[in-house]
Amino acid sequence: MPTPLSSVPARALVAALLVAAFCGQALAALQPHVPLLLASTVVSLAVEGVMYRWQRGMLSVFAKSHADITVRHVLRDLLLVVALLRLGEQDRESVYTPLVGGLLAFYALHCAIQAVSVLVRRTRTLPVVTRNIDASALRLSTAPPALLRRPGDRLLVFGLPATAGLLATAATDDPRCAALGIALSLGLGLVGLYDLLVRLLPSRRPAGENETLQWLDAWLAEYRPTAGLYFSGGVSSAYQANMWLEPLAQLDGRPLIVLRERFMVAKIGPTDVPILCLPKVSTLMRLEESSLEVLIHPSNSGKTSQVLRIPTLKHTFVNHGESDKLSSCNPYAKAYDEVWVAGPAARERYALAEVGVEDKDVVEIGRPQLDAVRPQGETPAGGLTTVLYAPTWEGWDGNPGNTSVIEAGENLVRALLADPGVRLLYKPHPLTGSVDPRAGAADLRIRELIRAAVRERAGERPGDTAELDLRTKELDRLTTTAVRANADQLERMLLQSAPEPGRAQAVAAATEAWEEAYWASLPEGEHQVFIGARPTLYACFNVADLLISDVSSVVSDFLASGKPYAVANTSGLSEDVFRKAFPTVRAATVLAPDAAGVPDLLETVRHPEKDELVEARAELKRHLLGPDEPTSQERFNEAVRALGSAAREHRARMAERMAAEITTEIPDQRSATPPQPAHPA
Repeated sequence: MPTPLSSVPARALVAALLVAAFCGQALAALQPHVPLLLASTVVSLAVEGVMYRWQRGMLSVFAKSHADITVRHVLRDLLLVVALLRLGEQDRESVYTPLVGGLLAFYALHCAIQAVSVLVRRTRTLPVVTRNIDASALRLSTAPPALLRRPGDRLLVFGLPATAGLLATAATDDPRCAALGIALSLGLGLVGLYDLLVRLLPSRRPAGENETLQWLDAWLAEYRPTAGLYFSGGVSSAYQANMWLEPLAQLDGRPLIVLRERFMVAKIGPTDVPILCLPKVSTLMRLEESSLEVLIHPSNSGKTSQVLRIPTLKHTFVNHGESDKLSSCNPYAKAYDEVWVAGPAARERYALAEVGVEDKDVVEIGRPQLDAVRPQGETPAGGLTTVLYAPTWEGWDGNPGNTSVIEAGENLVRALLADPGVRLLYKPHPLTGSVDPRAGAADLRIRELIRAAVRERAGERPGDTAELDLRTKELDRLTTTAVRANADQLERMLLQSAPEPGRAQAVAAATEAWEEAYWASLPEGEHQVFIGARPTLYACFNVADLLISDVSSVVSDFLASGKPYAVANTSGLSEDVFRKAFPTVRAATVLAPDAAGVPDLLETVRHPEKDELVEARAELKRHLLGPDEPTSQERFNEAVRALGSAAREHRARMAERMAAEITTEIPDQRSATPPQPAHPA
């Protein structure tokens, strides 16, 4: 939600007030006019505070105009000095010269603090970022105070006593006020500089690059990872990796997560699997000498090509979800040693797409994540029908059939809310609106429709939520680490060290208990909008009687439950062509953008004897997700073992070939002909 001061008119007002304050201060300094000087300076400082609290975006706007905080602060103090020099007698220069000198010393100190702060930041930027790993040998420590790392905030706070002192002197004509203020600012600056300088001492400084890389090699040799999850992406793409955390943690062997962006370390969900972030390619290449055999890729990125250069590793693409979209058959997939898919449908999809992926390199493993999806239970006859509307996002290609949110979302929601026997759960894709603003606007309108319906229905909330509060605290305790808001990566590495034994099992039990308490805490029949990490999509699957979605992996995953589902057709294709174009729709009810078919759809859900798609869903489930036995996790484990074995065999062949080449190039010294002595001249 935007803050009241984040609108365009508010930003314009803030900028206008700051400019007006400086103009008023300049006019008051030249007149001189003490009341105007006091008022304009106070307004200027207040606007600075507003910008740093609510309008940080305006700071960059001023900085681009070469009017950053340093320029503004110097100008503000300079105008105060001009005003002091113009007030009273003409020989005031000698009185205020020491004060001006002290003020200049403060600004010089500010520059020195900034220079040392940069040095400290560089020493605290290691070539490796870790999580769930004991890296205490790298001499990790807490970060410097935020004021010492942010030049704008520091100048505003440290310089405030000097500015206030100058202002008090202008009002009282007593130079001691300015002297005291400047002295306080200098004192604050010296304390800050001392704090930073101490951190540069050899005993306080973190490990250097070479020492850190040696530690990395030693840790890899000790842990001996076998299979890893490799991920690189943007801020909002972490969900693609997070959906593979649980299957990865249950692998036989010693799993590892390899990241490339430093910010991504904090985006990965709760897990006990060790996490290594290796931003530089040169550091990434050190994996070549490790025991790592297999890297699993849930997405493609520009940095994927860098890790594919490591010849000792085998790489497989698992994708972060399977659907009938073209993105599920990206030609980049041929760069991997294998492509792991859920079932026969994806194998056929690659064959039809002709993107260079050979059938022998396609392995069916099912969807290990779906082991948490419960099969269809009792029918909702006689009670409320819980409908999950989980549309996908708009995608990059502008295809109107990607998401139903824009053309059909509001119609679908209105039709569902019009039925008093429906409880609606709305869970939009995290990227909704990130490309097409129309999708974001439609999403907000859908949320408001649901909130309005909740207000009208006004269900009575359970009086006692103590159980949910207790379960939430327990789950938060297990899955989060208390980290200061201003902690840097080095401090986070210190706090997020190796997990306690058994934490993963405790998290699983706490999650199950939280979900049970959460659903029990909701008023019966109350519609819900889910935009956070909890509850998960699969938890919503387990309480839903019906899914309405788009052509996406959500549909394929929901088939694991065996429950009815519907797909919105906003592609412009006829229903027959739509079904033929997208096999995942084969066992679905197809809804037009006007949502006219919603009442009939609800009727078949409430009366299963009218559901003619039961057998079609079961057959499509096998086609998309593979057989129920062995489980997906077992097939995933077997695929990792087989590819790991191929990696070991490849390494052995390469070692034999290298040994043979060395033997050929370097003859046996014992059989070599000894050199003949030189003839005398």
